Amino acid sequence: MRIRGVPVPRAKRDDSSISAKFTRDDAEQIRAVLKAVGLMEGYASANDFVEAAVKRELRRVQRKYNGGRKWSGVPSGQLRPGRRTRAEMARHEDR
Repeated sequence: MRIRGVPVPRAKRDDSSISAKFTRDDAEQIRAVLKAVGLMEGYASANDFVEAAVKRELRRVQRKYNGGRKWSGVPSGQLRPGRRTRAEMARHEDR
């Protein structure tokens, strides 16, 4: 991929994937960011933007809870499937 004639390095993806759902408002804001400043900020797609945000959050919680180190990986299928409970959602509302 090229942005303004400059090649953009892309991470190699493997077959492990995690999908995320967003509210309509959040999805519209992601698209608005991409349209307004995506190329200036280096985001070629919504996935690039979301991936960068997730990586920042991973580093933050690694610093806070694991001495800045990565945790051992957890294979696909090892987490509880499904949506969060109402109690879980209430605890994790935007602050």
